[in-house]
Amino acid sequence: MRSTSGQRRAQIKDAVSIGERPPEEVEERGLPGHWEGDLLLCGARNTHVATLVERISRFVMLVRVGGKDTESVVEALSDQIQQLPRTMMDTLPWDRGTQMADHKKFTIATEV
Repeated sequence: MRSTSGQRRAQIKDAVSIGERPPEEVEERGLPGHWEGDLLLCGARNTHVATLVERISRFVMLVRVGGKDTESVVEALSDQIQQLPRTMMDTLPWDRGTQMADHKKFTIATEV
């Protein structure tokens, strides 16, 4: 197991805490539209796929992403999410990876 002490980590400006999601909606899984996302590196050809999982239905969407940079990820996710009914996408927490460093652009494009 590698230690991360001493490593510099990129800071995400104006990051929004997962704790700011409405707890009664998210934890009780009473209303649809709360998703979780992550980015996967697949295969030897450096292919990137974003996974989106809806917390109530467990519906999964896979989104092909051109690269792991924030511009590629935000563009691919924005395009995919805009195809959903507005009531099906309310929150989308992401890990602290820099793929969503431009989360403000994502929020403006999708209202998520």
